[in-house]
Amino acid sequence: MTILILGEMDGADISAATLRVLTAASQIGGEADLLLAGASLGPLAGRALTIPGVRRVLVAQHQGLDHALAETLTQLLAGLASGYSHILAAAGSVGRDVIPRLAAQLDLMPITDVVAIAGPARFERPIYAGNAIETLTNAQAKALLTVRASAFAPMAGTGSAPVELLDVDPVAPLASVLGTQRSAGDRPDLSTAKVVVGGGVALGSAEKFALITDLAAQLGAAVGATRAAVDAGFAPNDWQVGQTGKAIAPELYIAVGISGALQHLAGIAGAKTIVAINKDPEAPIMALADYRLVGDLFEIVPRLTEALKARQ
Repeated sequence: MTILILGEMDGADISAATLRVLTAASQIGGEADLLLAGASLGPLAGRALTIPGVRRVLVAQHQGLDHALAETLTQLLAGLASGYSHILAAAGSVGRDVIPRLAAQLDLMPITDVVAIAGPARFERPIYAGNAIETLTNAQAKALLTVRASAFAPMAGTGSAPVELLDVDPVAPLASVLGTQRSAGDRPDLSTAKVVVGGGVALGSAEKFALITDLAAQLGAAVGATRAAVDAGFAPNDWQVGQTGKAIAPELYIAVGISGALQHLAGIAGAKTIVAINKDPEAPIMALADYRLVGDLFEIVPRLTEALKARQ
């Protein structure tokens, strides 16, 4: 078996999600190649050489591959597909766009949002908004997977892999990128953070949502939000956790003022420990939580934040 992994970049480094997809590939077995595609990849290719579990680093460098647009990446992967039994990508904005397109082009059925590897051809994925886990057996010639990165630990250690430059002539994409904006801040990435503090619409305003960010700062945590809080303008879209947002699997999730709608619970199903702060003891999330604080969040959260500051 040979596996091709679509690598993603995070600024000047390989994304944390890609390292987690490599762990999933190692559980499938066989050898894995890492594909990097973009307009300028010199420093990234050097970083990729040291990633463990990689047989080769395939570098496709061309101005037409800038911004990782779906049309160009799909064409690139389709040209490489014949040499691989599995093609993997993180189940993020890029993988969810590219892998289904590639599957349609190759006349295959993609297997999306994989959370566990049960064998080279058996994979587990959530269904019914995370209320059940489905085990799929792939009988196709190839397996095209998107992997929920938060469900796997990052590949650890060091490696040494040769770089192979690909001769590419990408198609002109139908879309064009007018600009990019990177979120500022030093918080951990929400998709892969070990600790996440999430806030709901009960906070009442964007100004009061600062209670969540202050608590997260004391814990070195990422910040999440429900869809209702995002739709109300309390938090930015990239903080949204749930069925229509990001799926997370932190060691600790603190849910503040979150009732526990089914769509939100689908995004936190992988959390190891859940702490719920809510004035309603009958809220759905209280039944799921490992620890429950019943009371006014505007009293509990500031006291918790101050207690953490005092300990430091």
